[in-house]
Amino acid sequence: MPEESTSVSQRIRGRLKAQQQRFHANDNISAFIEPGELEELTQEVAARMSGLLESLVIDVEHDHNTQETARRVAKMYVTEVFRGRFVPMPSVTEFPNASHLNELMIMGPVTVRSACSHHLCPIMGRLWIGVMPNEQSNLIGLSKYSRLVEWIMTRPQIQEEAVIQLADILVKRVNPDGLAVVMEADHFCMHWRGVKDNASKMTNSVMRGVFLKDGALRREFLSLINLKS
Repeated sequence: MPEESTSVSQRIRGRLKAQQQRFHANDNISAFIEPGELEELTQEVAARMSGLLESLVIDVEHDHNTQETARRVAKMYVTEVFRGRFVPMPSVTEFPNASHLNELMIMGPVTVRSACSHHLCPIMGRLWIGVMPNEQSNLIGLSKYSRLVEWIMTRPQIQEEAVIQLADILVKRVNPDGLAVVMEADHFCMHWRGVKDNASKMTNSVMRGVFLKDGALRREFLSLINLKS
């Protein structure tokens, strides 16, 4: 079947499969999306969302509150909530460690907005990054850490996997002696459904390099971020 006769999602999926490329919920697939296809994908998602609303027995034809809901939700998913799946990694300017910084650097708290892969409910929280640079490290601007966090988190995620993805990218870009990431978040799949527990939060961490080996450094980082503040 010619590529032009298939839906845009089928075309993108076909390219991914042809390259044996994984496309899980928290993967970035921007390299397989051609110019103009995101708008086309938004239109396709809107059509399918309209079908979902109809299956939920909502009269989208006469209910003025939901007549544009399918379009709004589709645009939200493609251009905002799941944007990190569909756009390339943001540009990150690196500069040499000219001053030979070798002391602990901490960024945060960085606001986290994501969505649970299991129920597509919001994950809202904050995140801290600790970096122990060396003379060969590539330093990046403070705002770039926030941009990379947003790029990773604006996908359907599992918190444990999200912090590993972020740590992998930062180790590759910064090349530090050690890296630490701590994330604390509310999961609305627990707030809205299931146990309906509004008080519980999930906190997890990833430690790399000297943060794994040096207990004093790890304790210093954890004490400085002060999760209770």
